[in-house]
Amino acid sequence: MFDITAFGEILIDYTPAGKSRAGMDLFEQNPGGAPANLLACASKLGSRTSFIGKVGADTQGKFLKKTLENAGISTIGLIEDSRYFTTMAFVSLRSTGERSFAFARKPGADTQMTAEEVDFSLISKSRILHFGSLSLTDSPSRETTFAVIEKGREAGCLISYDPNVRLMLWPSREAAREQVRRVLPYVDIMKLSEEEAELLTDLEAPEEAAEKLLAKGVRLVAVTLGKDGAYVAMKGKQVRVPGHSVEVVDTTGAGDAFWGAFLHKLIEKMKKGNWEQMELEDLKGLAEFANAAAACCVRKRGGIPAMPKLREIERLLEGRD
Repeated sequence: MFDITAFGEILIDYTPAGKSRAGMDLFEQNPGGAPANLLACASKLGSRTSFIGKVGADTQGKFLKKTLENAGISTIGLIEDSRYFTTMAFVSLRSTGERSFAFARKPGADTQMTAEEVDFSLISKSRILHFGSLSLTDSPSRETTFAVIEKGREAGCLISYDPNVRLMLWPSREAAREQVRRVLPYVDIMKLSEEEAELLTDLEAPEEAAEKLLAKGVRLVAVTLGKDGAYVAMKGKQVRVPGHSVEVVDTTGAGDAFWGAFLHKLIEKMKKGNWEQMELEDLKGLAEFANAAAACCVRKRGGIPAMPKLREIERLLEGRD
């Protein structure tokens, strides 16, 4: 039995690492990709996880497979395909730690996963099925995403969604809006940023956006607010939880750390009974734990390498770090 199975992209983030003696930019190879980052966080915290996706049969792909294995994530569902290169993203960091991306993905292996290649037995054995929107940008991965979601619903999985929108990967903002909204009728729980909340609902205020998503049938919505924490809502329960003041090195993976930690704690509630019956204080506790995970993440470079361990989160929550 897996606690979380994620479908989607795993890729290489090339992040800035100073200058060479000749003054040229140096880049550090870091494993990343939002679904993989999330699993790495949950796995470090003790959840049983598996990944479904595709990499190239190349140096980067082998590195990513080994990275997943080292993180305790099952790679049974990872396909290595010699016809395509592993997707790469070149990250630019501002002085604040905020980042922008340039992708080498025309096509990247992650967009070429077909439904016939998916090991659906992994989904049948999972409590939560998670996916994002990068798999919706191209065919055949777009069609495969819907096949994966349908199998998750048949298996009784809780369907988790993080849009993680990268507009440069879409032909237009309108195309992105259309596709990221198409999956909402199938979603049980979701995490999104303030900017994504507006894209999905046409509403800027997190409270109003969350209310609209709940009205559409989503059962739990978490809107991340950067350094200001997060707003989390369910029917009849809403809470805004402040973030932590830490030195920011790199915000890559912060949202993934938040949601990976949140899902890890939510699974504990699921194992005890109907998670939708938890009290407001329980919901607040999940958000506080997730905020601390995100704060720990931004103090390091990269995606998967920056995912925090339990003791790091606990130290921050206890005020000892």
